[in-house]
Amino acid sequence: TTGSASPVPNSYDSLEGGSYPGTYFTQLLTSNPFPNMSQLSAALGGLSGVPELEVEALRPVNLLQERNLLPHRPLDAPEPNLSADLKKANCSPDTFRCTLTNIPQTQALLNKARLPLGLLLHPFRDLTQLPVITSNTIVRCRSCRTYINPFVSFLDQRRWKCNLCYRVNDVPDEFMYNPVTRSYGEPHKRPEVQNSTVEFIASSDYMLRPPQPAVYLFVLDVSHNAVEGGYLNVFCHTLLENLDKMPGDTRTRVGFITFNSTIHFYNLNESLSQPQMLVVSDIDDIFIPTHDSLLVNLKESRALVRVLLTSLHSMFSQTRETHSALGPALQAAYKLMSPTGGRVSVFQTQLPTLGAGLLQSREDPNQRSSTKGVQHLGPATDFYKKLALDCSGQQIGVDLFLLSSQYSDLASLACMSKFSAGSIFYYPSLHHVHNPAQLDKFQKDLERYLTRKIGFEAVMRIRCTKGLSIHTFHGNFFVRSTDLLSLANINPDSGFAVQMSIEESLADTSLACFQSALLYTSSKGKRRIRVHTLCLPVVSQLSDVYAGADVQAITCLLANMAIDRSISSSLSDARDALVNAVVDSLSAYKNTVSNIQQSGLIAPAALCLFPLYVLALLKQKALRTGTSTKLDERVFAMCEFKSQPLQQIMRTVHPDLYRLDTMSDQGALHLNDCIVPQPHLLHLTAEKLTREGAFLMDCGSVSPGAAVVKTMMWLFFFPLLFYEYQTQIPELETPLSERLRALLAWLQDSRTFSSTLHVVKDDATAKTSFFQHLVEDRSESALSYYEFLLHIQQQMSK
Repeated sequence: TTGSASPVPNSYDSLEGGSYPGTYFTQLLTSNPFPNMSQLSAALGGLSGVPELEVEALRPVNLLQERNLLPHRPLDAPEPNLSADLKKANCSPDTFRCTLTNIPQTQALLNKARLPLGLLLHPFRDLTQLPVITSNTIVRCRSCRTYINPFVSFLDQRRWKCNLCYRVNDVPDEFMYNPVTRSYGEPHKRPEVQNSTVEFIASSDYMLRPPQPAVYLFVLDVSHNAVEGGYLNVFCHTLLENLDKMPGDTRTRVGFITFNSTIHFYNLNESLSQPQMLVVSDIDDIFIPTHDSLLVNLKESRALVRVLLTSLHSMFSQTRETHSALGPALQAAYKLMSPTGGRVSVFQTQLPTLGAGLLQSREDPNQRSSTKGVQHLGPATDFYKKLALDCSGQQIGVDLFLLSSQYSDLASLACMSKFSAGSIFYYPSLHHVHNPAQLDKFQKDLERYLTRKIGFEAVMRIRCTKGLSIHTFHGNFFVRSTDLLSLANINPDSGFAVQMSIEESLADTSLACFQSALLYTSSKGKRRIRVHTLCLPVVSQLSDVYAGADVQAITCLLANMAIDRSISSSLSDARDALVNAVVDSLSAYKNTVSNIQQSGLIAPAALCLFPLYVLALLKQKALRTGTSTKLDERVFAMCEFKSQPLQQIMRTVHPDLYRLDTMSDQGALHLNDCIVPQPHLLHLTAEKLTREGAFLMDCGSVSPGAAVVKTMMWLFFFPLLFYEYQTQIPELETPLSERLRALLAWLQDSRTFSSTLHVVKDDATAKTSFFQHLVEDRSESALSYYEFLLHIQQQMSK
């Protein structure tokens, strides 16, 4: 993790461089004929002074006998075994998480555990409290360029020791003054040494050019297919409503390109009385008709922008044009945005049929249910990747909205967003008449997209303690050097993952630290550096490694690895690798505790949900076989796994299921004079459903989604709940109605992603999507959870 120490960098590469929850285990500790703590500790070869709770994390659980493994509430991240002071100072697991909260001392020890080592990051997530530091001197290690943080050690008032490379550095004179306490001589009390997440206002040393303004270009498909589906009307209406809420300042610029078989630009110079359309029909040699008035200052040209948005839909309402010149439109966008950089938002409704980047249909509908293998998961052409890399070099991020019910080769189109650090949205059946629910979701997603925070011309570097190394990154970005990610745009909904290895023994240290630094330009033109630092203990015994396993982080990292394996090798290889991950880790644990003679399928309590999560992964659209899955839908699911933060991935993999009609105030949260019930989680099986009940499933990108099984009693309470797309719970004056509204509001507020309430009526068609999330049940093409456990046991005995 090297970086330039030069005070005036000459390229973007050097700019930046320059306790475990008790409720979880309660039910595991009863009715199991297993050894007591002292016997267990002896069998494991002794535990190195870890708390009793960690020993509980190691308690063997017979998965074939224990049916109720889920905690009552959604699983929390395990707490590292650190001192109280270090715990308090550590980074939030919502931002920075490791698959192992106890870091193995050597690679040999890690190999023995058969668990992956990696990090899950959500670096730009929305924060309610963020210490912002303005200082002439940003204190960093002179050797490895680590930012000073809560885990450095002060040898005295004038010297500090880096917690990553152990170099001793001088404390600058300015750092001796604490702006919070307004006192001198207490550098250890500075905010950047008290907080593991901070944001620095960067000096000119961190700039190659003056910070860019917020620049937004919208590239809109206006073919017959696009207009008939109705997205254009919703887009124009939503953008009109949110023009004033888009991030930016008085320098913010906007522009519009529309396309079908030709490319249309819009002159929005404030001196005009009406927007002027400029048509370029030569799509084989795209040029910009004028460079002065296609990207205009939003404040100065607001009136013309509003006129264009008001009339755009009617301008193309009678079109019979069926072709799509997406490639040339993107080339035009690149040429228009290159001088400044910024964000390009592309709306596409079909397969590109003309000009550069045209694509042919590669999907065989008869192969959608194949169990042998899935073809064409990779791009058909390198056109979109090459253009994306050009965009990344000019600080242009490309976001793709695909609104198509027909095959559009998302595997090829997605490269535009993957390599330019963009986002991908997909609405496979959007239609203003036939599918108003999808249109509603599109509108909500678009509103969030237009108004969410954004960072421009960003780079992110991850540093780690000497001896550790990063070897694979997952997410949407371009890797500019071995440890530097180029992010033309960064948004609060993007997640990243990295795989790590241990190159040198960590025997000389008791702590391992990781630090991510995100250098970006804010929408208001400020250069900022957001820094997160995570500290974890180093351990020398295998038992400690298992005790610190974070099963959700492990699942998410393996999901990323499986997606890569699907594309580079085959889907069947990826699925086999996931099963082998469970077999290998449980076999290694069984061999470790060989002194304990116990039949059945044994897992440590910390990993007791691992087989369930892997089975759930195998049943996801991205990785499933034998079930009819459109190729674009499969590829989109893969893109989601590679670019979403951990919490969103886990809701998708294993949704939270609650029973609503039996909710009480027992264990409820009391928030702002409101009582929020906390119903217990249910296992994802039809055994937990009854015809007398009503159930809520919270499943990530379509959450919260409600499935209500009809009864006269429930109809009596909520007669309106059975309207097909009812999105507001009727405000009836009943305790149950109030509890449900409070629970839904709390679930909605607990995430940044837009959420839609989808009501499933008691009919076979509507219930299909709900029941496919019941991952513990057997399906035509996949094992039940119990059958999967038997399969794992059989593999372990080979």
